[in-house]
Amino acid sequence: MHRFPDRWTHAPHWYEVFTLGVAAAALVSARPGRAAAAATWRTPDGSGLLLRPVLRGRAGVARLGWRTPGQAPGLSVQPREPTMTTTGNIVLVHGGFVDGSGWRGVHDELTRDGLRVHIAQNPTRSLEDDVAVTRRVLDGLDGPAVLVGHSYGGAVISEAGTHPNVASLVYVAAFAPDRGESVSTLTAAPPPGAPVPPVLPPVEGFLLLDRDRFAASFAADLPGQVAAFMADSQVPCGVDALAGAVTEPAWRHKPSWYLVATEDRMIPPPAQRAMAERAQATAVEVIASHAVHISQPAAVADLIREAAA
Repeated sequence: MHRFPDRWTHAPHWYEVFTLGVAAAALVSARPGRAAAAATWRTPDGSGLLLRPVLRGRAGVARLGWRTPGQAPGLSVQPREPTMTTTGNIVLVHGGFVDGSGWRGVHDELTRDGLRVHIAQNPTRSLEDDVAVTRRVLDGLDGPAVLVGHSYGGAVISEAGTHPNVASLVYVAAFAPDRGESVSTLTAAPPPGAPVPPVLPPVEGFLLLDRDRFAASFAADLPGQVAAFMADSQVPCGVDALAGAVTEPAWRHKPSWYLVATEDRMIPPPAQRAMAERAQATAVEVIASHAVHISQPAAVADLIREAAA
């Protein structure tokens, strides 16, 4: 089984990155040929939203902008430049404890561009079942697709992504297992001091997150009422889903992108960076919780557009 680097234990906590601001923010590990591109970061005083250049795997354009306190939430000073795409289908795969409705913001962003977005509603009973559901969605497409997975959904797209209709993969704060690995094996021995997801003991083969700790671990940057509703409407996640091992990871054969959520308390950001590096994925970092696809759908959609181009 692959063991991730010991440097995880030396990485700064997300709150240290936040406090130090842009100058001390962690970067994705550099490789030759990387160029700067835009990702979102909070300003040191918390008053605005900074589009910060980060290192990535293919050429991009560095953009800088601020959202001032007087602007409406979610608006950026700089308008987004239109992106030409060659892949017209996007398939979104949700993670554990939630359903596909969490992709609504990303769906709306992408469909405004004329992309055809499909959401796989996986039962999360077993990895085998979820891969079968996702493959049925892919079977029905009329052309190539970008396959996107959040959290446990990363294991699903790693296994299902060898489908011939998959042109590229996008991991959003997601697991990217290698051959023989599962979510369970990747989380079996967290580094000292790493956040531990508040998973309750299994009941009849299914897992839930502790309701009282859900917001802090999964959705710390969402409004309290939204996080509370997500905690109350959890979808039980099968033990077999998390224990399902990937046989041949698609990221070994398809171009991949990875969005690291730097304030994630479900999957430690150093683990995300290590998986992105191992997959040789084009990577960006966004200051956000594990629920980055809900709190910052525009940033997630931007990365998906890159993968579709």
